[in-house]
Amino acid sequence: MIRSKVLAGVSVAAAVGVLAVTGTGSATAADPGKAPGGNFDLSVWQLQEPVGSPGSPTTVPSSRLRGANGYQDAYFYTDQRDGAMTFWAPEKGVTTPHSRYARSELREMNRGGGAADWSLRGNHRLKATLRVVSVTKNVCVGQIHLGSGGSSTKPLLELYYHSNGDIVLGTENSPSGGQTPHPVGHVPIGRTWTYTIAVSGGDTIDLTVNGSTTHYPIPSSFFPYKQYFKAGSYNQSSSDSTTKGARVAFYGLTVSHSG
Repeated sequence: MIRSKVLAGVSVAAAVGVLAVTGTGSATAADPGKAPGGNFDLSVWQLQEPVGSPGSPTTVPSSRLRGANGYQDAYFYTDQRDGAMTFWAPEKGVTTPHSRYARSELREMNRGGGAADWSLRGNHRLKATLRVVSVTKNVCVGQIHLGSGGSSTKPLLELYYHSNGDIVLGTENSPSGGQTPHPVGHVPIGRTWTYTIAVSGGDTIDLTVNGSTTHYPIPSSFFPYKQYFKAGSYNQSSSDSTTKGARVAFYGLTVSHSG
C-alpha cells in the first residue's frame, strides 16, 4: 500500500501547471495571489515560526494553513513574483529549548491531524524543489527527525545549504549526538535545485541532489526510534540581528510512504 502526501511539485506539474523549472536554474511556482495553502496541500504539515515566548515558538496547525486565504505572515508567505512558498528565519528569533537557532519550518503531520511518527521499516521519501534566496552562513532545508521511541531530541539527518553554495548532508552518529558531514553538491546562491531524502529497507538513507544519489547506513542505535520529516528554513547562525538570516523559497514538496 502506498500513501502519498502531494504538494505542488514536479510529479504533478504537467497535470496542473504548478511548476516549471528552466535550464537557467529559475523556477515559476503557482498562483502568487494565493497564500501558500492555496498552492500547496498543507493538510499534512504544521508550521513552526521564530516568534512566541522564550523556549516555546509559535506553531500554526494545518487547519489554519489550508486554502487560498490561509495563514501567512512575514516569516511564511507566498512570493508575489513567482508564487513560491517562502520561509524566513532571522538570526534573532524564538528557538526551541534544544536549539540556539531560529526556524520557519514545516513539521510533518498525519492527514488526520496527529503528528507523523513512522517506523524506519518501509520506504519513506521527501522530495523538494527549492531556491535559497539569502543565507548568512548556512541553513538546514530538510530533515528526518527522531520521534517517539526514546528520549533523544536529535535528528537522524539534516541537509544544509552553505552561503558559498555547498550542499552538505549531516548524518547523526547516534541518538546521543555527534554529526558527520558529507559534501553532496554545489549550487550558486539564488539558483533552483532539487533534493530527495529517502529511507529504504529500514537501514539505509538514500539522498539525491540534482539527480546524483548517495547512500548512507543508519546506525542500529536509531532502530528503536520512529521518525518524521521537516522542511523549510532552519537557520544555522544566531546574533542580535533581525535583518540577517536565511530565506528559502520552495517550488515543490512531496512526501510519500510505502510498505
